[in-house]
Amino acid sequence: MKALISDARNAFHKRLLDTILTIDAKGIPSNADRGNRLSVLLAQKVREHIIENVKSENVKEQQADYAVSKAKAAGQSSGNIFEREVMTFLAATFPKLQHLRPGAWHILQLGNQSQVKTSDFAQYEHLAYLSHLMKADAQLAAVLGNGYMVAPDVIIYRDLCTDEELNAPEEIVDASSAKAAALRKANGGKPILHASVSAKWTMRSDRAQNSRTEALNLIRNRKGSLPHIVVVTGEPAPSRLASLAMGTGDIDCVYHFALYELMEAVREAGADDAGILLKTLTDGKRLKDISDLPLDLCI
Repeated sequence: MKALISDARNAFHKRLLDTILTIDAKGIPSNADRGNRLSVLLAQKVREHIIENVKSENVKEQQADYAVSKAKAAGQSSGNIFEREVMTFLAATFPKLQHLRPGAWHILQLGNQSQVKTSDFAQYEHLAYLSHLMKADAQLAAVLGNGYMVAPDVIIYRDLCTDEELNAPEEIVDASSAKAAALRKANGGKPILHASVSAKWTMRSDRAQNSRTEALNLIRNRKGSLPHIVVVTGEPAPSRLASLAMGTGDIDCVYHFALYELMEAVREAGADDAGILLKTLTDGKRLKDISDLPLDLCI
């Protein structure tokens, strides 16, 4: 039996194979850019390695025929499924790290119909007031636009602590101090946003750069501590990964859904330039595997 995170990674990959990591009649994987030869080759090899790993780890189960072609899911559908599976992976791992990062944690996939908004959290509650002002003032809305609105794909937040919880080891707080501490429930605040996860199945268009825009909005509009801001992607092309992972100041890090398999695929393809680029990103800690994410969120 493998460790918790390794098992969760394997289960994550199996669910993707069963849903969106498919091939068409020409053998082109769903996350590949069919017009880019290297993208197709790397996506094929990554998928082959994932299938090998999944089958070796699930030998007692009835094996699906992953060689059968399936219709590619619509863009929005693929994106929603990928968000859901990233959320499921995090829910299976991060809450198990209470000994490293204790707290009452909640992990949610936010959609357009979600009742939970960024303004529901301590660092961004002022955005609700700003939204109310803009609805009442057309001129203000025209000046500000909606650039301040942030809609992450997946979030992690923590509940506030009661005084009983805070005083469990010894008396830490009383009525005479710590009257504005964000973590203290008695102060009447809102839950604390711990992480914003942007999940992008592919980076085929400028929409992938929305992750950087969302990150900048979270940075500029916060009051209080900055949440973790990360991107998880299934993009196979190193050049496109670099377009988002390069640089610092906005996104903490980009996490690949199968980085180990991608590195092996690049080596097997003899793609030297892509290999150098991947090494630059990984050595510079700008690109990591999704298995690194739960532990990084403990920081």
